[in-house]
Amino acid sequence: MSLLDEAFESFTIIDRITTDDGYGGVVTEWKDGASIQGALVFDSSSEMKVAQSLGSTAAYTLTVRKNINLDYHSVIRRESDGHIFRILSNSDDRKTPKSAGLNMLQYSAEEWVLS
Repeated sequence: MSLLDEAFESFTIIDRITTDDGYGGVVTEWKDGASIQGALVFDSSSEMKVAQSLGSTAAYTLTVRKNINLDYHSVIRRESDGHIFRILSNSDDRKTPKSAGLNMLQYSAEEWVLS
């Protein structure tokens, strides 16, 4: 088991499902999707503290294996405490090169509330 594997914990991708409400509008439901493993770290840098004082939301970095491709604005739930996060980057933004021995991909994320 690698150090990266030891840092991983369980997350569930939450899928947004929209259906007609029968009156010309839509109903939004959130349903549990696939389970993934990842490591989520809070950005406590000086730059982020300044950004938060100016109204920015808390920023996190999610590290997963390269085969976990999440779309921009995907929603995930951390199973250890039920907190919800929204992905704020694309999978091509931060991944290790093919020649690297590390099998990891990183996403930016923020805490989020299902609506």
